[in-house]
Amino acid sequence: MTTRKPRDIWIGGISLVAVAFGLLTIREGGTTLFGDEAARAAAGDYVPFVLWFNFLAGFAYVVAGVGLWMRRRWAAGLAVAIAVSTALVFAAFGAHVYGGGAIEMRTVIAMSLRTGIWVVIAVIALGTVDEDHRTGCCPRSDRLVLSDRVRQHALSGGLRHGAGRA
Repeated sequence: MTTRKPRDIWIGGISLVAVAFGLLTIREGGTTLFGDEAARAAAGDYVPFVLWFNFLAGFAYVVAGVGLWMRRRWAAGLAVAIAVSTALVFAAFGAHVYGGGAIEMRTVIAMSLRTGIWVVIAVIALGTVDEDHRTGCCPRSDRLVLSDRVRQHALSGGLRHGAGRA
């Protein structure tokens, strides 16, 4: 019987959250952007650049979630990029509101939630990638992991200066 490590459960959980969050974001944003007038009216005083960003970011959420599920190193970087870009768009939204632009309280809540969720996902993903790299867990073609034989050779002192030379 194989027991799962806590970090495996965390990475699996954030992967599923990222994919589900992405699919919901695509659906909601797509309905407002491409739906009928009733859908746009139901959205209230939305800010177009925030809506477009969130809609497009939904696709990145799905890609990041799949990459995290597959434990790919690039997915952690994508999670960081999503967190940073979401925070920047949230700041731009704040400047828009400060300048007298339209505001919906649900936009403030949604952007706070998005930013918070992606910061948490990025932190967990980075911690998992770092741990995988240190322990050699889950070797993949895009990971810098030493083979068991090379690792054993290094641990036995075989890679000291001059070792192995004839």
